[in-house]
Amino acid sequence: MHQNEIPVDETLVQRLLANQFPEWSGLPLVRVLESGTDHALFRLGDALVVRLPIIDWADGQARLEATWLPRLASYVPVALSIPVALGAPADDYPFTWSVNPWLPGTPPTAEEMDDRRLAGELAGFVRALQGCDATGASLFGSRGGSLANPDRDEATRDSLRRCSDLVDADAALGVWEDAQAAPPWDGPATWFHGDLQRGNLLIQDGHLTGILDWGTFGAGDPAVELAVCWNSMGREARTVFRDVFAPDEATWRRGRGWAVSIAAMEIPYYRDSVPAFRDRSVRAIERVLAGEWRQR
Repeated sequence: MHQNEIPVDETLVQRLLANQFPEWSGLPLVRVLESGTDHALFRLGDALVVRLPIIDWADGQARLEATWLPRLASYVPVALSIPVALGAPADDYPFTWSVNPWLPGTPPTAEEMDDRRLAGELAGFVRALQGCDATGASLFGSRGGSLANPDRDEATRDSLRRCSDLVDADAALGVWEDAQAAPPWDGPATWFHGDLQRGNLLIQDGHLTGILDWGTFGAGDPAVELAVCWNSMGREARTVFRDVFAPDEATWRRGRGWAVSIAAMEIPYYRDSVPAFRDRSVRAIERVLAGEWRQR
């Protein structure tokens, strides 16, 4: 998926475990094939999972999760996979890695993401997360800040030009500029996950039970959480999410901008390497441009 990706296999993981956590080195180890974009995952026995960054920008995520997720976990109504151990870099592996609990549940299907109950529960999670004290927190990454940030603006515009054969780039640029023109967030920094999409959710019996992969979390503008309305939801679920989240009009406009910006950057990046991610982001922009962004 990445030009500078670090190769990781079972032999490496077994060696790391044997050297740093021998108490777990005898447990069965099975690679998790569906593991996202920036970590390799290996199920360890029945109750644990080993997470290893495969790209340099993911280094440090485990330390942030170990520091902050215990604080957030008491506020939210779902399970979080909080690291139980942090592994150190080694001669044959350059990054900090972690051992985490294996959470039960499965990611929702595209059809399940259109369920009104699940949409309400996800928005309820977001509201609960925003209720957590963000004192001492900050923007740990590139999401949740000002849409006027020159780097973000340039990257969004460049990405739209590069994917203009797949989406209506001019119309998407109009949404982006409308979001930039909206009043900026002037409230206190609030916690956000930053990458709510169905691959990072867990459900059981139709109910939201877990939130995974906190690589883009931080404290800032809550509008970034609204991107899920277009990257994963249909119209009815989106309406429920909006009603529970209850953003003001300016936040809704900035949320549309985040949806376009995130999707636009993913399309050229994953165009050839991960077509499923490319297509998901194309659909997100198509949903934004379906006319609804001009309403209300």
